Amino acid sequence: MTVEIWTRGHTHLHEAAPLLTFSNGQAIYSAGDTADRAFCVAFGTVRVYRMLASGRRQILSFHMAGQWFGIEHEKHRKFSAEAIGSTGIVSVNATAGDKAVPLSSIFLALSSAQEQQLVVGRPSADERVAAFLLEMSARHHGAHEFELPMPRSDVGDYLGLTIESISRAMTRLKRGKLIRLDGSRRIEILDMKALKTICS
Repeated sequence: MTVEIWTRGHTHLHEAAPLLTFSNGQAIYSAGDTADRAFCVAFGTVRVYRMLASGRRQILSFHMAGQWFGIEHEKHRKFSAEAIGSTGIVSVNATAGDKAVPLSSIFLALSSAQEQQLVVGRPSADERVAAFLLEMSARHHGAHEFELPMPRSDVGDYLGLTIESISRAMTRLKRGKLIRLDGSRRIEILDMKALKTICS
């Protein structure tokens, strides 16, 4: 089976690259595994995380259709990856000299890590949530209305906030007429400029 993966406007055809499917919460790889493969999301969403010494989970990044992940520079993995909902991925050899992984995807992976640090480094819950919503909008090609693929517990582990803090921040943004909520995952950004101002 051949699978076409679109990454930032470029089409990469990996012959004999099977589409691997995962159910919600199923492990794609774990910390300590050999880091000799890279992955691209065909559909669904992936969370990459690490377990802290305290036992708390810290989510480092989310990856959606067309995005690469699992690009690490050590022999063994430092992080783990799981599927969020039904997810399909393609796995390719990531060893030195393999050109299956586009260079732009490596830079994008580094950029995602830096973005997460910037989001979590913001002082207030409102700023973190606003920055997260802007990030999700960008992931949906700048859409003002989208559905979050992950539960709020995942958002909390990504932003370093409790579910209660996220809910209160969402409510404040809603009361300020910056966003509209439809259930716990459907988001409509009503005032993109004001949302960006919170993060500036």
